[in-house]
Amino acid sequence: MSIENSTEQAQEIEKTAAANSGDYSASNIQVLEGLEAVRKRPAMYIGDTGIKGLHHLIWEVVDNSIDEALAGHCTEINVSVNTDGSLTVNDNGRGIPVDMHPKEGRSALEVVLTVLHAGGKFDKSNYKVSGGLHGVGVSCVNALSKHLHVEVRRGGKLYEQAYSCGAPLYSVREIGTTDSTGTKLTFIPDGEIFPVTTFKYETIANRLRELSYLNAGIKITLQDLRDIDADGNPASDVFFSEGGLREFVSYLDRGKTLLIPNPIYVEGEKNEVPVQVAILYNTSYAENVVSYVNNINTIEGGTHITGFYRALTRALKGYADKNNLVDKKLELSGNDFREGMTAVISVKVAEPQFEGQTKTKLNNSDVAGAVETCVFETLSVYLEENPREAKQLIQKVVLAAQARHAARKAREMVQRKTALGGVGLPGKLADCSEKDAAFCELYLVEGDSAGGSAKQGRDRKTQAILPLRGKILNVEKAQEHRIYDNEEIKNIITALGIRFGEDENGQKILNLEKLRYHKIIIMTDADVDGSHIRTLILTLFFRYMRDLIEKGYIYIAQPPLYLIKKGKQQIYCWNESQREKTVQDLGGESGSLHIQRYKGLGEMNPEQLWETTMNPESRSLKRVDIESAAAADALFSMLMGDEVAPRREFIERNARYAKVDI
Repeated sequence: MSIENSTEQAQEIEKTAAANSGDYSASNIQVLEGLEAVRKRPAMYIGDTGIKGLHHLIWEVVDNSIDEALAGHCTEINVSVNTDGSLTVNDNGRGIPVDMHPKEGRSALEVVLTVLHAGGKFDKSNYKVSGGLHGVGVSCVNALSKHLHVEVRRGGKLYEQAYSCGAPLYSVREIGTTDSTGTKLTFIPDGEIFPVTTFKYETIANRLRELSYLNAGIKITLQDLRDIDADGNPASDVFFSEGGLREFVSYLDRGKTLLIPNPIYVEGEKNEVPVQVAILYNTSYAENVVSYVNNINTIEGGTHITGFYRALTRALKGYADKNNLVDKKLELSGNDFREGMTAVISVKVAEPQFEGQTKTKLNNSDVAGAVETCVFETLSVYLEENPREAKQLIQKVVLAAQARHAARKAREMVQRKTALGGVGLPGKLADCSEKDAAFCELYLVEGDSAGGSAKQGRDRKTQAILPLRGKILNVEKAQEHRIYDNEEIKNIITALGIRFGEDENGQKILNLEKLRYHKIIIMTDADVDGSHIRTLILTLFFRYMRDLIEKGYIYIAQPPLYLIKKGKQQIYCWNESQREKTVQDLGGESGSLHIQRYKGLGEMNPEQLWETTMNPESRSLKRVDIESAAAADALFSMLMGDEVAPRREFIERNARYAKVDI
């Protein structure tokens, strides 16, 4: 999709260059186009106007500070969520230039904040590599903010400018002196653009933690002035890493039992592409590879992942063959070398080529060779110098190969039923009559009792019901072939109509061509057991059917917690605050007020379940998204894995949010 007038204005790019990397001034700011289209079509620039797009504004501002750090001019970044709903990013970089732009005839600061594709990132004498949307970022944030204020500390002076919806309220002005340098930017998202303008602390913390690992030596501080404790201190975190990716991969594996004691670390540069990789192996059965290009999380992988996989397989297979560690009759797949592996890959590319606006897949062909060479050389040396660990890794590979063959047979057994169509559908499934998957919903319901109510109360045309008896297998602790022996999991797979396979790299892929529902809704009781069952199902989807989550097909139903009656008046409440307000509105606790606390879905009759939880006109569903694959992997490992200590720490840290139901 093209942007209006982009071709004509791209022809007017200024071809200026600084004399050296330290000369960062207005002449380095190159202009491509204006802000006109941003407010009209914000999703084109930030992906969407939901929660993800809202937080994307933060990343664009922080990316500017990180780019200063990559250029060697910034060591500290402070992020603050303010009480008025605004957010502040303050760094100690060089400060955005404020002198007059030679072509625009106004301050370079104003140009950067009001013109798309305007920034020092286009001048490679300033930034050899950069993240963000290549100059779109901070001006895009300005356009989508109700109010934005920027302060620049530069050349011993302090400057400021304010904006409203991207328009300057006054010219850049000098307001004082300073002995420091840097940029401080505060913005409030525009409620006319974003339905929700409340920033989520955990989302911000996860991304800043990633950035601290990816950029060792940078101190990033986060504080939330909306959350003040009894001593008057705001919720806060300080992210600082000396070990970089080594610490990152250890953080990701903190809830797992390690197979090797220390990360395998790769650092090198080939074809002018700096490469960093950290690898750990654990006793689990899941693979977790997280990749970044110029600090951008490439969730769909790309050429850097291809190069990494090739190097890993070559090095391990070569060592195994050389030392006769594998029976030649055993067929090995690339997948076998990655079972139980956690890896973080970070490359810096001067001119990255991505698929799509969201930059989730790298296309540069030369990067594959650079990564493959660096990883193969380092890993080959590691295996030779660490024979004990090398033997353990190969033993893990052999077990993975044997389990993979068993899993393939088990999958084929399940998929034969799926291929039979309706004949092979689970007996417990009450299917819908609609055949177009885009209009079909599958409810995964805890228990036969609730399943019975759901079957009676549903819309038979579009809603299918699959009752689940008890708790499904915890796939975090089980080899893949065992999951296909679990009756409830087999029923889920068969009902969905999905198929499993492998791509040319041996990577597991999910075939969704015959997916029968585009809404898969987990509906469990609102108690501890219900939460556990929901987490078990989500773990299954995350580990083996992640595409369903990434495509937005997985939802969680929100049944009410209370039914409050007064005379003929009936009001449902979904949380404690709604209950308290309803009780107050109805005149407070009294003999005429009856409050029913629902312990389970089975307590609701079919009409009540339809009215509160299944009717598309009145229900409330939560869509399951993956904000950070690295954070999600760590969370599932911690909650569902073998290690108790990280889980206990999580419970203690979050105990104040828990409500005990007696």
